[in-house]
Parts: sequence; structure tokens; C-alpha cells
Amino acid sequence: MSHQDSSSFEHLETIAIHAGNTADPLTGAVVPPIYQVSTYKQDGVGGLRGGYEYSRSANPTRTALEDNLAALEGGRRGLAFASGLAAEDCLLRALLKPGDHVVIPNDAYGGTFRLFARVVARWGVEWSVADTSDPAAVRAAVTPATRLIWVETPSNPLLGITDIAVVAEIARGAGARLVVDNTFASPYLQQPIALGADVVVHSLTKYMGGHSDVVGGALVAADAAIGEELAFHQNAMGAIAGPFDSWLVLRGIKTLPVRMDRHSENAGRVAEMLTRHPKVTRVLYPGLPEHPGHGIAAKQMKAFGGMVSFQVEGGEEAAVAVCDRARLFTLGESLGGVESLIEHPGRMTHASVAGSALEVPADLVRLSVGIEAVDDLLADLEQALG
Repeated sequence: MSHQDSSSFEHLETIAIHAGNTADPLTGAVVPPIYQVSTYKQDGVGGLRGGYEYSRSANPTRTALEDNLAALEGGRRGLAFASGLAAEDCLLRALLKPGDHVVIPNDAYGGTFRLFARVVARWGVEWSVADTSDPAAVRAAVTPATRLIWVETPSNPLLGITDIAVVAEIARGAGARLVVDNTFASPYLQQPIALGADVVVHSLTKYMGGHSDVVGGALVAADAAIGEELAFHQNAMGAIAGPFDSWLVLRGIKTLPVRMDRHSENAGRVAEMLTRHPKVTRVLYPGLPEHPGHGIAAKQMKAFGGMVSFQVEGGEEAAVAVCDRARLFTLGESLGGVESLIEHPGRMTHASVAGSALEVPADLVRLSVGIEAVDDLLADLEQALG
């Protein structure tokens, strides 16, 4: 089933399973094969069979994934990369030139910040930080040179919420493009292109793969012309997803809807328990009515996702101790797998933003709430908090 064929599917649960997943014409296999191949026999000089010549340019397993990604996000073109940061790097080099300006969120993934601050800035792209949950702050950060506005919602690790439709209007008014990192929500919970985004970014490593067994990234373009520009740079730069990695992500996506339902349900229960705990000073979860972005999240998301952050009494050492005492929650970086993870962002995933405008609180703990029995998760957090 190609991306075009999948347009007849109304529900994302069906798209996740069928888009891009054409039965193998040779054997009838219902799962696309892993085409572990570098080159292809051509039908005469310049005669490409099915459009394939070399697997950096295109590979049938990766094509299946890319068609699936485009269908899931409602975009015109999907592209799969070796990692989320490889996808971001391709996007920035394809759409920016020296002298251009980008607005980035004041609560962004540390690797994204590092890419802007220590890599892209070296070839003349300027950037400034704004609280993207505040439309006035976004407008104030825009300059005549602004070409991209970058949004994460929910954000990493403070779970901030940005109104995608409102920021899309700001971007259009400024002649800029809106990029939305949809990693935390996934296309099952949130559809940025339908809300006005020009490009959606994913770390496929997280909820899309869903099993902590693959690293990958993706771009989905709303517009065919942007998609062509990104595809040219993907081939020219070469940081593509390999066939086995593509196959693993495609397999993970089939269960994305049922996993996200359980992640969201479990995270809601965890967040409620943490709000009642005497050693927790603040809980950051958009599903809580007291979260400042709750209303917007309820409007633009199907559910509130599986990520929960919280702050504890006793500062940094107390937060680290909670991470160390957890048993069912595995101490580790990354997120979005079926198993629950716990980490200290200040010392782990967000160490690269220390001393910047994106520095995270030292007493912060971040949870990736998995799909285990929620009572077991609650018991583990109770003992970890002491």
C-alpha cells in the first residue's frame, strides 16, 4: 500500500499498519522484506528498475518507511535518516544559508541546542531563544532575517506546550517556515502539519520505534517542493537510515497507537500520584489541569503522552538519589520505549545546555513512563522517593 493509496484510510490506527506496507510481489510476504543490498541490476544503461540504483539514493525497505511516515503525518514527503540529529542537520543545511536567523525554544532537546550553538552557528546562521509557549515572545524574537521558527511541543524536558496553529500564523506573517519536533507526542497524539507546520521532525529512536532497539530520524514535509529540496540534501549528504533500521521502525509503528494509549494512561496515573507526594515540589505533565499549557494541549493533542518530569525537595543531590534508588524505572537516557526509564536531565541528556538560557533545574527528574502495570510503576516511585 503506497502513501497515495493510504489516503483512503481515515483512521491513523489503520494508516500505521498499512501505509507503505505493500505485500511482496514475489512471495506475497505481508511485511516488506529487508533489502540488505547496496546496488541494483539495471535494465540497460540508465534503465533503473523501479527507480533503484544505489541504496544511499533509495532502498525499498526505506521507501516503505518513508511512505508510512508521510501518511502518518499527513505530509507530501517523508525521509528517514540515521538519527534524529542527522535529520535536523539535513533540514538546516537544506533550508538555511549564512546570514539567516532561526528562533529556537528556550526548552529544547540538548542535542538540538548543541547543533545550533556549536555547529550551525560556525557557518553563519544566527539564532535566538524564545519561550515558544508565549506568542508575544516568539513575535519579539523574529527578525527580518528569520527563516525558521523551531518548536518542540511537548518540550524536552520541561513538558512545555506551544500552540502550533498560533505560531504557524506568526511564521507565515514573517515569511518564515515552522518546524515542529513531534517526537514526544508522535503523530498518533498530534498532527502538526494539519495545524500549519511546514516540516515535522522526529527522533524515530523514541516512540516511533518504541522498543529501545534502533536509532533513527525523520523529516516529513508538508509541501512537495520542500520535500524535493530535503530529498536532494539527504542523498547529497548521505546520513540515511539503513534497511534493517528502517524495518525495525516500520515494525514499531504498527503498534504505535496502542502503545501511546497505554503510555498516556500510565503517565497520567504517575503524574497524579506525584502531585500528592510530600517530597515532590512540582510536577510537569500537560495532562494535569494546573499545567499552564493544559488547555492548548487538550485542544491539539489526542492524549497527553508518556513523559513526566518533576522536581523534588532537597535539590540536585536528592534528585540524583531518586534516580539511583529506582529499580523498575531503568536509569538511562533516551525515552519512548515500552520499558520505563528515569534520568537526571541536568547531568545526563541536557548537560550540553548548562550555563545557557536552556539550562534545566538541578532538582529535576525526567520519567519516560512505559507500558508496564501501572501499580508496579507507582510502587517503584514511592520507594525511590523514600
